[in-house]
Amino acid sequence: MKNSEIFQLTKCESCPRKCGINRNEKNGFCGVKKLKVAKVYLHKWEEPPISGTNGSGTIFFSGCNLKCVYCQNSEISFGAVGKEITVERLVEIFKELELKKAHNINLVTPTPHVFEIIEALKIYKPKIPIVYNTSGYESEEIIKLLKDYVDIYLTDLKYYDKKLSKTLSGAENYFEVATKAILQMRKNQPKDVFDDNGIMQKGVIIRHLVLPSCTNDSVKILDWIFNNLGDNTIISIMGQYVPCFKANGYDFINKKLKPIEYKRVVNYFNLLGFKNGFMQSLDSASDEYIPSFDLEGV
Repeated sequence: MKNSEIFQLTKCESCPRKCGINRNEKNGFCGVKKLKVAKVYLHKWEEPPISGTNGSGTIFFSGCNLKCVYCQNSEISFGAVGKEITVERLVEIFKELELKKAHNINLVTPTPHVFEIIEALKIYKPKIPIVYNTSGYESEEIIKLLKDYVDIYLTDLKYYDKKLSKTLSGAENYFEVATKAILQMRKNQPKDVFDDNGIMQKGVIIRHLVLPSCTNDSVKILDWIFNNLGDNTIISIMGQYVPCFKANGYDFINKKLKPIEYKRVVNYFNLLGFKNGFMQSLDSASDEYIPSFDLEGV
């Protein structure tokens, strides 16, 4: 077993929780022990420069270190549905997605498995970009380790307010931790690079899901991005929120996003003068877009 695997599995510090659990013996805070995957397929509903025409070679990993009460993928984030695989099998999956002409390898919720992913990429680095698709709740130190392995960071920036992040994701320090990680992502990939067909090859995209009753928080997040990363930052403002999982226990989010709420955030994005962004049709706020975690491709 490689040193990095020993470090991860015997005293886990893969994420800011630093739960210290021996994941050879029991699940970490994230809900999983070893490398576990729930679905592998060509995903065509990511941002245009990620999905392109062929689709993004998406690997949905089981477990999650954030635990949002409104999670659309709670089946894998809380339930940890999936199949344990070896690092060698993960390498084979990379190659299979390449053969299917995927535009990239899209690692969704990779944080609990970051050390196994690094080992797989040491064995075989695909010729297509590696996308690190994360909630943003990442240790700055881990992002530094990814510098030579990840080409594109597709990261959330979910919350500004400490009370909100504690209530909805059990992470009072989310903004402080996520912004440090995002600044490091930008250092790792200082320029956004696209091929002749507009498919992203390197860079950072920041996603923000607008939540009902929380547009003041969204505005503060846009302010931070503008002031710290500049107006060329690529931002994906997402309007796909639907009440899922345990959202019915929180009245202020137990409803769909109002068009006027989404419009307020988009208008502020434009007012600040951002040059690059993606806006969703509110028709995307439907559970029909939630994948079925049926072990396809695993």
